[in-house]
Amino acid sequence: MVSMNEGRESEGGRRGGRPSRRGEIVSAATKLLRERGLNGVTTRAIAASVPCSEGAIYVHFKDRLELILAVLEESLPEMLVPLHALKEKAGKATVEENLTIATEGLMRFHQKVVGMLCSLVTDPELKMRFRESLGNQGRGPERGIATLAGYIEQEKELERVSREVDAMNAAQTLMAGAFFHVFTEELFGARDGMDVAGMVRAAVRG
Repeated sequence: MVSMNEGRESEGGRRGGRPSRRGEIVSAATKLLRERGLNGVTTRAIAASVPCSEGAIYVHFKDRLELILAVLEESLPEMLVPLHALKEKAGKATVEENLTIATEGLMRFHQKVVGMLCSLVTDPELKMRFRESLGNQGRGPERGIATLAGYIEQEKELERVSREVDAMNAAQTLMAGAFFHVFTEELFGARDGMDVAGMVRAAVRG
């Protein structure tokens, strides 16, 4: 395998005005993760899939974990866009409609990354570094849960959700329910589609 320094120097010397290969590398890694799992994502396999030199990978990513995090980043908009939209939706449409859209976004995100995350759990070193990266950058499911809970609190103030509803518990239910459905579907195969609206109703009606 090409060393990190050799990769940076060789690719850096040839880059000039050439477009970045970062997007292609992330796309190749995403595809390999889905097809082969974490152990199948090697620099050699990624380079062959792009195609590019192994050195090109090290121009953009210092190691495999950084590349894995980039794959996660590519999938985040599926979750973040509908979650952030909740901040402007208090008092508009219906609570169930708004939370259903957000929860469906959570499910699309989990569908893209659940296999990778499960594979990550089996690699102690990568798992520890992954945890550290989330802690240092303030990322993780807590932020999504907080956004959901914040929206539900707003709707409680507007009396569109009962004040007896625990907003944080409802938000955790939606996050956990979305992940669990995707996980079991991935493990056991596709079954009946999840009743997202029904889960939302149960969460916000207390």
